Amino acid sequence: MASKEYIIFCDESDKRGLYFSNFYGGLIVGSTDYERITRKLEAKKHELNLFKEVKWERVTDIYLPKYKGLVDCFFDEVAAGNVRVRIMFTHNARKAVGLTSEHLDSEFVILYYEFIKHAFGLSFIEPEPKGTRLRLYFDQFPDNREKRVAFEGYLLGLSQNAKLKTANVQLHQEDITEVRSHDHVLMQCLDIVLGSMSFRLNDKHKEKPEGQKRRGKRTIAKEKLYKFINRRIRQIYPGFNIGASTGGSGSRYWTDPYRHWMFVPSNHEFRHELRKK
Repeated sequence: MASKEYIIFCDESDKRGLYFSNFYGGLIVGSTDYERITRKLEAKKHELNLFKEVKWERVTDIYLPKYKGLVDCFFDEVAAGNVRVRIMFTHNARKAVGLTSEHLDSEFVILYYEFIKHAFGLSFIEPEPKGTRLRLYFDQFPDNREKRVAFEGYLLGLSQNAKLKTANVQLHQEDITEVRSHDHVLMQCLDIVLGSMSFRLNDKHKEKPEGQKRRGKRTIAKEKLYKFINRRIRQIYPGFNIGASTGGSGSRYWTDPYRHWMFVPSNHEFRHELRKK
């Protein structure tokens, strides 16, 4: 049995957005911290009378103070380094070229693999004599069985990666699991953070109901929650830029409490007409 164990929760948001697409979010937590943090967040939900699953799409002006309270509690753990959050997305203006139909058909699988492999800095885990075990919990697997098998195959291939082998990282098929966000408050908090980033990067805060001159109350509430989340992140990184990869390299990919990664295809062309003005 491995001497250390980490759980990675993963979620995805907008597949296609006005300016940014392919939003993937994840958080990593040590198994020794998982139960304590879960109890703390569940207790906070109970205190705030949030008895249903919380998610970005349910943010309203009435529930805004409650969601702020839960997010604040969550970011206390992030700031302390007990939970580490990673967000990845692509820029529509940086269009990949030279892709085959197979690449396009497997885009979800390939990008998720890249996200897990690189965003968390797993290769910088301090090697343990008995190894470090990973558990990967996903909110959604590909709905096509063939793609699901391919997805698991990609992820299992991580255990054969040279750098992860050196770090003695262990990943087994039974540790790659589809779970219900309803049952995991950490995944619910991740959904809120991920949703807020897609919301702001794709200018959804500017949207107005058809035929109306003013924004709706829900849109205004979501913008306020995004700003609250942004302030908490800036307490960790004063120069945080929502639309760019977080600076730093090396072991920071593993140790940083919060990081953004704008994934740029190695072979791409820049389309000026798709850039954010």
